[in-house]
Amino acid sequence: MALTCLMLFCLCHIVFLLLCGLCYAADPVVNYELEYSYITASPLGVPQKVIAVNGKFPGPIINVTTNYHVVVNVKNKLDENLLITWPGIEMRRSSWQDGVLGTNCPIPPNWNWTYRFQVKDQIGSYHYVPSTNFQRAAGGFGGFVITNRKVIQIPFNMPDGDIVITIGDWYTKNHSVLRASLDEGKELGMPDGVLINGKGPYKYNSSIPDGINHTTVNVHQGRTYRIRVINVGVSTCLNFRIQSHNLLLAEAEGHYTSQQNYSSFDIHVGQSYSFLVTMDQNASSDYYIVASARFVNQSEWQQVTGVAILKYANSKGDASGPLPDAPNDVYDTSFALNQAMSIRMNNSASGARPNPQGSFHYGSINVTDTYILRSLPPKTIDGKWRASFNGISFANPDTPVRLADNHKVKGAYKLDFPKMPLNDSSRVDRSIINATYKGFAEIIIQNNDTAVQSFHMDGYSFFVVGMAYGNWTENSRGSYNRWDAIARSTTQVFPGGWTAILVYLDNVGAWNLRTVNLDKWYLGQETYIRIINPEDHDQKTELPPPDNALFCGVLGHLQKPQKTVSSAGSTIQKLSNPNSLLLMAFAAVIYTMI
Repeated sequence: MALTCLMLFCLCHIVFLLLCGLCYAADPVVNYELEYSYITASPLGVPQKVIAVNGKFPGPIINVTTNYHVVVNVKNKLDENLLITWPGIEMRRSSWQDGVLGTNCPIPPNWNWTYRFQVKDQIGSYHYVPSTNFQRAAGGFGGFVITNRKVIQIPFNMPDGDIVITIGDWYTKNHSVLRASLDEGKELGMPDGVLINGKGPYKYNSSIPDGINHTTVNVHQGRTYRIRVINVGVSTCLNFRIQSHNLLLAEAEGHYTSQQNYSSFDIHVGQSYSFLVTMDQNASSDYYIVASARFVNQSEWQQVTGVAILKYANSKGDASGPLPDAPNDVYDTSFALNQAMSIRMNNSASGARPNPQGSFHYGSINVTDTYILRSLPPKTIDGKWRASFNGISFANPDTPVRLADNHKVKGAYKLDFPKMPLNDSSRVDRSIINATYKGFAEIIIQNNDTAVQSFHMDGYSFFVVGMAYGNWTENSRGSYNRWDAIARSTTQVFPGGWTAILVYLDNVGAWNLRTVNLDKWYLGQETYIRIINPEDHDQKTELPPPDNALFCGVLGHLQKPQKTVSSAGSTIQKLSNPNSLLLMAFAAVIYTMI
């Protein structure tokens, strides 16, 4: 017994020494393998090449708990470079894991790369998507759910089930064909359909061809489900509704909302929501689940509508009749805006920590910097069809921003992104924002384009304090919500309108600001915000580059060939840090002995 205790003491001491200075402290580690490959699928009845994850389309759901360390080994079996990004996951202190070209070198074909990050102080509904080469239009996406720790109470009764639904517009053309069309200056045009969980519409009338598989969501009468809905599409805002059922809004991208009932709800590209839906109808028949395009000519776009089926366990018949109506903005253009501004923070609820979400009094903090990002319709810039913010169409650097900083590479990018729209000629450039660490920034997104857009900021949640039609002016600040505005990472900006956000810049790194609409993002409507702590000499506010960092651009000569072995279609990376294996082994031993 004494020997066992001595061995345990020695093992504990070794583990303690190994853990010092490493990020994997006391919180659990969860591992995922995501293999990206092409498969043939027919979501709209037409065989096409789609991007599957672990052979599935859509990909598997990543399900973790607050503060878990997440290890995701991504295997690239595609014929082109790949990166995966995690919209809404804040990657605290580690933009190295963000998965966009300004922060990571891409994963070459037949290589793999392991993401390692902590979902620090986060809960809620998110997703993962490819960020390169227009691949999102071919799939490669999946849900990402962060559940509360058991010690933190949720602000509603525990649901009887948890359901993830992905919705999105879909083209039957290959993603490489779509991006080639954009390169030629052509519009994408109307999509061929809307998918719900990767499947086409239920045959609700004769216009739907035979042989299309649809999604069925199985439920039990009298139970309440948390339904997480994520728009993973290319560029279309979708209205989500369930026939004869109320949608009780409960969460938006990691923040609990004031609970309000809606009969239908607009979900813009890249946005995620949780609804509590009680199955309080009779089971005389099934019910329609609908995702239809917004802000379009409904008669032309009717064929694009996505339809799934909600099936009670004791259902006695198929769904029938017309689909439930979508909102009609023809005579009331303010409907969508009013709905967006009705989303309010639940200031009395705890989030990931045991304190109210609203304890951060953002409305009383002085703004240190204001940035106005204006988008215009795409046009020819330097001989190419491009989109822009403030007249700058972004060209991704050959060497990612923080990697260039770390290796003292000069000229990889410019810290001269204009705070205001330029009056002179537009240009393609590598301009990024040089922001102030722990500054409190006001960002105005002015949409002078003709289509509704989504705006996303990596590394942060921001407060959506204002939204209106017309051009923003300083007098617009008088309309800001300074008490219970929702915090989130993706917001809509209506055509001919503006959206104002406030954000506390305390997360060091280089973070992507982009239009989520895939066509505009591909054409250059993005930039980065670089946030550096000048006093961080001991790397307390930013983690060092990972030991498995990929190198490209002027640092490409530092990249060593990846040693891989193929087994049953998988690629395994040789660990470059042997202490990682030792640490995991000792941690496992201690865990079982305690």
